[in-house]
Amino acid sequence: MAFILTVTRITTVRRLPPVGLRELLSYQCHAQICLSLGPCSAPQQVEVRPRMACPFTVVVAIDFGTTSSGYAFSFTQDSEAIHMMKRWEGGDPGVANQKSPTCLLLAPDLRFHSFGFAARDFYHDLDPEEAQHWLYFDKFKMKIHSTSDLTMETELEAVNGRRVRAIEVFAHALRFFREHALKHSLGELKDQSSSVLEGEEIRWVITVPAVWRQPAKQFMREAAYLAGLVPPDCPEQLLIALEPEAASIYCRKLRLHQVIDLSLQPVTNGLDLEGSRPFDSSFRQAREQLRRSRHSRTFLVESGTGELWSELQTGDRYIVADCGGGTVDLTVHQIEQPQGTLKELYKASGGPYGAVGVDLAFEAMLCQIFGDDFIQSFKAKRPAAWVDLTIAFEARKRTAAPGRANALNISLPFSFIDYYKRHRGQSVEAALRRSNMNIVKWSSQGMLRLTQEAMNELFQPTIINIVKHIEELMAKPEVRGVRFLFLVGGFAESPMLQKAVQRALGRTCRIIIPHDVGLTILKGAVLFGLDPTVVRVRRCPLTYGVGVLNRFVEGRHPREKLLIKEGREWCTDILDRFVAVDQSVALGEVVRRSYTPARLGQRKIIINIYCSMTDDVTYISDPGVRKCGTVTLDLPEPLPLPGAVGGAGGGGGGAERREIRATMQFGDTEIKVTAVDVMSNRSVRASIDFLSN
Repeated sequence: MAFILTVTRITTVRRLPPVGLRELLSYQCHAQICLSLGPCSAPQQVEVRPRMACPFTVVVAIDFGTTSSGYAFSFTQDSEAIHMMKRWEGGDPGVANQKSPTCLLLAPDLRFHSFGFAARDFYHDLDPEEAQHWLYFDKFKMKIHSTSDLTMETELEAVNGRRVRAIEVFAHALRFFREHALKHSLGELKDQSSSVLEGEEIRWVITVPAVWRQPAKQFMREAAYLAGLVPPDCPEQLLIALEPEAASIYCRKLRLHQVIDLSLQPVTNGLDLEGSRPFDSSFRQAREQLRRSRHSRTFLVESGTGELWSELQTGDRYIVADCGGGTVDLTVHQIEQPQGTLKELYKASGGPYGAVGVDLAFEAMLCQIFGDDFIQSFKAKRPAAWVDLTIAFEARKRTAAPGRANALNISLPFSFIDYYKRHRGQSVEAALRRSNMNIVKWSSQGMLRLTQEAMNELFQPTIINIVKHIEELMAKPEVRGVRFLFLVGGFAESPMLQKAVQRALGRTCRIIIPHDVGLTILKGAVLFGLDPTVVRVRRCPLTYGVGVLNRFVEGRHPREKLLIKEGREWCTDILDRFVAVDQSVALGEVVRRSYTPARLGQRKIIINIYCSMTDDVTYISDPGVRKCGTVTLDLPEPLPLPGAVGGAGGGGGGAERREIRATMQFGDTEIKVTAVDVMSNRSVRASIDFLSN
């Protein structure tokens, strides 16, 4: 769609002279923009506008994890109390299950059946033949991270091999959380207070990894719309929170008795927060407090910053390493005193180095022992039994610790032993002997016995990646001088990871682990929902811009970019930057562009957005630059001008030209766009889409 662009520098609008640009633009298949006078490399200018408060009664945060998920909530009138949901259906008797496995079960006709413990237990009890018809999804969040061309049509594969649109699976899960929260948590409190809680009074928060790009964030938002969390015409009712950022927000509130400082401990075998060998009496007290807190539904947080931060001076910085099931996310922050706001110092980084890597290493070990073809056949023919095996390994994996003398016993399902016997004609014990894998033994009780050497082999590749990534981050000039390293996320509970990080970095900075480390992100997400302005400055993960035409300069622009139209020379494909990679962008800063439809009666302007992982680019055709999204402006019918004579036709006079001013925000967790028709001051429907490429 053709249109003309002018740049707004704070309040001044610069207009193009009428030079036949409709024809200039009509040849561009990717709908380039024509930029008015001035070089494209001119520095971006922004305006700061205050954020308006929204009248919500309660904030509900959903920590949608790769291996486990949960939700918590807080009322705006009592924001120092965070209420945790623990009443999950199923699970281990007597245990306060404040998070649930991220697994979902659909019936053979694709209807939603259950989520979490209920899904896992029901699937376990199915007859093996019947189980092949049910759709069980486990750890499906990783698909969103690993898919480079994510769209609304991306599919997920269930354990039985059937495929379903990913957006529907995520919507089922979010709908489950919505209904559970309204019925079992908010519903109980509503009954106690005899007040009626309306849907528009709830602000929802969904957590995502900081390393996720815009398509994945938009995907979660679209899934929330489909699930009925909020209507699409009330986008401000839903916030996307970045997981390490949420953890950082909560860590601001920590007091000394709420953390474990690994830097004060000898480098022995790590610290198991629930182990039997605490280092001294303070850890016995910490363990007891942790046990009590996990059976409590309410956590109280500091009204200001916690006493842990009294040691920080102006300019001090810290790292939050969110070690989860699927990814490891790193963020670098400064805390700004006395207001307690946060400033991001380096763009979020990380990768797929979560605890799932240990699970994949275990599967690879099974393939090495029993044969890849057998394992794939067993997964396809006995899907429920395979899930049982992975659950058994997950439970034992949590108890792995450095220096452990005893082997870890992994129960093999009877169907595994029987299936191998019938398909290979020999016992699993014979397979173990034949594999010459001395670090794995066989128990006559039907168990695999994994020695300490075997557990090291499973853990080390993932742990090495995590430590290496933290070390590389700390070596960067912007990050040097870090005072604290906070380990959060479910994987941070692992003594194997704790010891490795302590050995590698214990002399460089203080390594802090909050109590109830697996709930840190969830609590922080609630705090973020209560005050989304707490992170005042963020760093751009990518360079974003649009393709424009500019006046051709001989010797500066390549000849293959030359376009001559009506006697004028233009250079095509120039990247007009909105923001640059790792650029600091304050909350509330906006970038503005003005667009003019290229023809009368035009009702839609479509603008292609391009991105790059570096800032060393000039043209949208440069290596590493790709189209990543589109901005769509739906133009309303223009209002008649006062005193206008004649129809809408005419010879291109200035009175006929409309200016549409688009405002883009890059300082939030999502990129946002709004627009207005300057002449009539009417809002223009504006949307930004990263899922349709």
